[in-house]
Amino acid sequence: MTIETKTNRRGFYTQAIFALNTLLAAALAVPALVYLLVPGGRKRKETFVDAGDVSHLAPGAPVELSFQQSRIDGWRVSTEKRTAWVVKTAADKVIAYGPQCTHLGCAYHWEEQPKQFVCPCHASLFSVDGKVISGPAPRPLDRYVAQTRNGRLFLGPLRQFGESTATDETNPERAA
Repeated sequence: MTIETKTNRRGFYTQAIFALNTLLAAALAVPALVYLLVPGGRKRKETFVDAGDVSHLAPGAPVELSFQQSRIDGWRVSTEKRTAWVVKTAADKVIAYGPQCTHLGCAYHWEEQPKQFVCPCHASLFSVDGKVISGPAPRPLDRYVAQTRNGRLFLGPLRQFGESTATDETNPERAA
């Protein structure tokens, strides 16, 4: 028993065009579906860097700490020097501020009298708890997610003040 199929030229072209259109639709649909259904990018694991010994800090006296942080850029790993302003509170908690003013990113410093962080670029003033006292700075100083273990300070990512994070024990807005 043989089955003969008769395909003429018009039928062949119709089937070929249908097959090519199907392949083209699949080539466009698969990346679009992957984009819509797969979450974008890998979530980075919050890594904490050992910033040093803070057991010697006096409450209310900010100290600028330098530490090394590894950065992964594709396949290349580089080490960068970072700084943080660290303050021990009266309750023995440690708060670590990022080193840039929140106005335009200038480096600020601590003035013992009148006990304020001062940005020399545009005269923003911040209190010891990082809040804006005066000047053009739009928000309080940015904070590192900070943890202390056995007298050592471990710093995580830098966050804007008030951003919620499960590991930030130093954010008073989360303590309530």
